[in-house]
Amino acid sequence: MAASTYAEVAEGVKATIARYTHALDDGRTDDVVDTYCPDGVFDLPGTGTFEGHDALRAAYAKWAPRVPQRHLISNTLVSEWDDHQATATSDVVLLIQIDSAWKVQFVARYTDVLHHDDDGGWMFHRRTVA
Repeated sequence: MAASTYAEVAEGVKATIARYTHALDDGRTDDVVDTYCPDGVFDLPGTGTFEGHDALRAAYAKWAPRVPQRHLISNTLVSEWDDHQATATSDVVLLIQIDSAWKVQFVARYTDVLHHDDDGGWMFHRRTVA
């Protein structure tokens, strides 16, 4: 693989975050899990640490939306990167729809470590919520 530019890495990372977020809000558990490396980890303090596709699939299946929801991701900053790994921080706001109104469920920050896969995309190696 040729050396990647910051713009290429940042765009690839943001595309993975968007793919994950759309799948999560749509309740497509398998598509969420597919954004993780086989040994990927999701760390949600107070809830647990989930490692590997089987554990991730079980956790995300339990969290499938029961009402319309939207994770709003902003301020994504890729702070460290090379052709094989990138670290990104993003702010997240979860909105849920109750009756006809949207309400803030939580505000948090994601810290992500992503690995570049053999197919040219980026996958979560570790996602931590703070």
